[in-house]
Amino acid sequence: GRLFRRGLLVKNATALERLAEVDYVVFDKTGTLTEGKPVLDRHAATVDQQRVARALAAASAHPLAVGLRDGLDVDPAKVTEIREVPGQGIEGRWNGAIVRLGRADWVGASEDVGTATWLQIADAVPVAFRFRDRPRRGAAEAVAGLRRAGCEIELLSGDTPGAVADLASRVGISEWRAGVTPQDKVARLRDLHDRGHRVLMVGDGLNDTAALAEAHASISPASALDASRAVSDVVLLGGQLEPLGEAVVTTRSATRRIVENFGIAALYNLIAVPLALAGLATPLAAALAMSTSSILVTLNALRLR
Repeated sequence: GRLFRRGLLVKNATALERLAEVDYVVFDKTGTLTEGKPVLDRHAATVDQQRVARALAAASAHPLAVGLRDGLDVDPAKVTEIREVPGQGIEGRWNGAIVRLGRADWVGASEDVGTATWLQIADAVPVAFRFRDRPRRGAAEAVAGLRRAGCEIELLSGDTPGAVADLASRVGISEWRAGVTPQDKVARLRDLHDRGHRVLMVGDGLNDTAALAEAHASISPASALDASRAVSDVVLLGGQLEPLGEAVVTTRSATRRIVENFGIAALYNLIAVPLALAGLATPLAAALAMSTSSILVTLNALRLR
């Protein structure tokens, strides 16, 4: 009830227990720590390049593709054989030439500062489409809350080092990695697990699906793709990230209350059963003791509210 009032929908019966064990949190960047609504800022593409880029972007739900599609005021070119390559971008064929829209290293471009997606037509020099995006509301507060809860925090992103470093500094994350593929994210989570960590993965995109499934516990915002929400344990219903820190604290408190209630019940039985077997407990005394035990357990559970 408390988590739901804070905008967290728990989907899995064991999620609360696993969330309480978390000691390391891994964040995705675009669409998770940011609003996920990048706005096309500038580019130097020709009209034909814009038309090809818009056609390719229409085949993807990635936030950069959506921002590009919304920011280009041209009709899409007729691109065929379009397919999305997870962690890389979108590929197709235009006028017999292979065209690609995606990561800089995938199209043969040099990464630079800032968030951008790159278009390459055949063997031509790639052209960049640059974006601006803002941190999601409550991102810095969420990071601070998780750190107060004793969690280590890391940012993994497929974006350029400059863009990742800039966002990390704005939300208070010191440990970050850029240019990370979906496979790299899974490998990193496995490495953390092998080191004894219980990892919470927070992500929203198709590129995060495998990592969300691999993590000890996982959270996706409501704006995430269906595939990401399907594999996550908890869905963040509101637009703010701030409740994440409270979620870890609350689940830990809930776990402690459960253990305490088992202790109360065990203590009652340890005292009451021998007395009843010895004939020292009257029916009225037994009923009062049982009611007192139930009241204590209920009151202890209500401490979570």
